[in-house]
Amino acid sequence: MSEPSLVPDSQHRGLVSLLPQPLRDYAMLARFDRPIGWWLLFWPCVWGVMLAGGESEWGLIAWLLAGAIAMRGAGCVYNDIVDADLDRRVARTAQRPVASGRVSRTGAAAWLGVLCLVGLVVLVQLRWQAQLVALGSLALVAAYPFMKRITWWPQAWLGMVFTWGALVGWVQIRGDRLEVLAALYAGAIAWCVGYDTIYALQDREDDALVGIRSSALRLGGHVRGGVAAFYALAVAFWALAFWSLRPDWVALAALAPVALHMGFQVVTLDPADGENALARFRSNRDAGLVMALACWVVGNAGVV
Repeated sequence: MSEPSLVPDSQHRGLVSLLPQPLRDYAMLARFDRPIGWWLLFWPCVWGVMLAGGESEWGLIAWLLAGAIAMRGAGCVYNDIVDADLDRRVARTAQRPVASGRVSRTGAAAWLGVLCLVGLVVLVQLRWQAQLVALGSLALVAAYPFMKRITWWPQAWLGMVFTWGALVGWVQIRGDRLEVLAALYAGAIAWCVGYDTIYALQDREDDALVGIRSSALRLGGHVRGGVAAFYALAVAFWALAFWSLRPDWVALAALAPVALHMGFQVVTLDPADGENALARFRSNRDAGLVMALACWVVGNAGVV
């Protein structure tokens, strides 16, 4: 059996490339060939922990990383089961394992169960308040694949889902100062809308043909300005969170590196170049790290 074509944004290397083809298909179904997704799910978890003052909670952070990898994989498997018919009609996704028929829906459902069991192991490591918060995301996750069919802004729904870890991380450490948490989460959602709009630039032509809606299509020729607006909104909410926790200018200065990083993305973004858009999207792994360091600086000195 010849090796199937890979989707253009696959980082097909490392351990995934060494697997025999059947196992490789399941790894690709969970997007293990594209680690950017679990990085983007993981970093908001770290933000919540660090800003809440959990700078020494490295065991917790390790569990959250495991949970991010497993649950991002589970979300991708679920999404591919739901979207198999649409994926066959989009060039970038036509070779996904379920859409191409290399993995059956039954096999994908079994793999989904395995990944959810890993997530359950992580869940029981949390205190009950954080467990309830984590479980609260399930309805949002279940609804997400259908959002692209009914709204031009599925990226906003993804923002609520993909940054939910900020709530879990914070509540695991402390249960007060929810106004700080609300501002952190709102900023994270805006950040996600910005970077996922960049990601959606790769599919604009195919999405328009098959009837999939996205913020990239909705913004049309104003994508760069739209992304800039969402990134600016993210920084504004994060500044509010930091100032609410630690009202001094040092807290705001901690945001300068991540603001500059996102500004660089906007300035260098070419909406007509899919490879350029993919590179800018992937650079948000580094933006998440820089934001985590800012949360560590402010949370380490600002717990009150």
